[in-house]
Amino acid sequence: MKYDKQIMDRLRRVEGQIRGILKMMEAEKSCKDVVSQMTAVRSAVDKAIAYAVALNLEQCVLEASEDDSRDFIQEAVDLMTRSKS
Repeated sequence: MKYDKQIMDRLRRVEGQIRGILKMMEAEKSCKDVVSQMTAVRSAVDKAIAYAVALNLEQCVLEASEDDSRDFIQEAVDLMTRSKS
């Protein structure tokens, strides 16, 4: 699958957030502040996952037969459910 610039930009922002969290830890910032930033990273990653699954699902459904489409949709649901665990 070809990934577009938008999802890669999202993940680059996450990468920057993680570097920032590590700096906060090295500077011994408060647990509350660190956890708050970690929660923001988790949310950003969840959104990136949803975006990637949506793009993949759209491509697969457009290219597939009706029976295959059901399989792709179920696979997407499974991926989304797993990402929330």
